Formats: sequence, structure tokens, C-alpha cells
Amino acid sequence: MTDRPHRNFYGRRKGKQLKPSHETYLAEDLAALSPGPVSWEENPDRTPLDLAALFGGRPVWLEIGFGGGEHMVHQAELHPEVGIIGAEPYINGVAMLLGKLRRAGAENVRIHPGDARDLFDVLPAESIAKAFLLYPDPWPKARHHRRRFVTPEHLGPLHRCLAPGAEFRVATDIEDYVRQTLEEVPPAGFELLSDSPEPWADWIRTRYEAKAVREGRSSRYLTFRRL
Repeated sequence: MTDRPHRNFYGRRKGKQLKPSHETYLAEDLAALSPGPVSWEENPDRTPLDLAALFGGRPVWLEIGFGGGEHMVHQAELHPEVGIIGAEPYINGVAMLLGKLRRAGAENVRIHPGDARDLFDVLPAESIAKAFLLYPDPWPKARHHRRRFVTPEHLGPLHRCLAPGAEFRVATDIEDYVRQTLEEVPPAGFELLSDSPEPWADWIRTRYEAKAVREGRSSRYLTFRRL
């Protein structure tokens, strides 16, 4: 057995009472969409996932914290030639994604309803062709900036999982998050390709972007390449 690291988790795992329909989605659909054994309880030896078997040899993309799943479903429908794995610890968001998948019928999605760090443990090295970090938790207080995703604790494992040349997209409406992203991501083994106020051509507006617009904040869309 591999020694389990101590990992603090910050943020919500569950919000308000789930709707009956969301309870149904979780009970009926979630298990079938597992990427394989990810948790330490299921996989204490941290055996890598068999992505080739999971997606039939297709390229694999990763969305880190998919929120309500709008972007993930959009990409799955737009790119049936890839497989997409999403990690999201907030179970209400997982339930929302499952409902969207039922309506869309996309079959190239797998879900880890938990911490992305546990998923990084079991993704094979250099196996991910593209990754997304979209409107991550901003942790606005200075003393909490170490909790942001764009820190070595997360970026090192992400770099290991991404294939050389893989694209890493970051979207945020928080100016200080942009600052930290530009400071932390390149030293972790990434090259900045673009920093734009305009989204990518295959973008779809998420609930978090819509909230930023309502509240008068502009967004930035950063693209990196894994070296």
C-alpha cells in the first residue's frame, strides 16, 4: 500500500438539499460513469487507470472542477472523437452534470466526484491531451491564495499527467487570479500561448461567466502549452 498523503480540502462538498431528480441521477447514473478506481479506499496502491480501454484509444481531455457541467457537455458533444474526464467534489454540481448528460446523450464522459489531486495520482504520466481550469474558486483573501489551484501542489501533478505539447486553458474573472496564474504556471513547466479578453472559438458561456457579466466583471482566457 502506498502511504496516503495528508491533503487538506477547502470548499463545499454539498450545498442545499438536492432535488429528487438529482438524487435519482446520482443513484442511477454516476457509478456507470466512473473512470475506474480513483479513491484511496478503492485503489490504495494507486494503480494507474487504463485510459485506452476506457475510451477506446481516443485522446483524453480533463476538466478540473466542472461546476454545473455546461462546458464539459458542450465539449463532449462538439468533440465525440475524444474522451473527457471531469473532477468535481461538489456533489450538487455532479448531479447537474448528470442531468445534462441524460438530455444530451453524450457517451464520451467520465466523472470523478471528488478531489482532482486523487485523480492525478492515478492518471498515467503524459496521458492527457488537453486540460481546462474554468472559473476556479478565487479564494480572494490573501491568506487563502495558497488554496488556489495555480500552486505547485496542483501544477506539478497536472504537468506530470499532461502530454508534451498539451494545451492547458484557464478562464477567470478575478484579476488577482490572473496575476497568480501568470506567475505560477510557467515555472511549473508551461509556456504561455495567449492571454485574451476573448474566449476560445469553441467556448460556451458557463453559469460562472454569466454571474461575472451580471456583476460587471470582465474575464480573461489564458492558454498555456505543456513543455
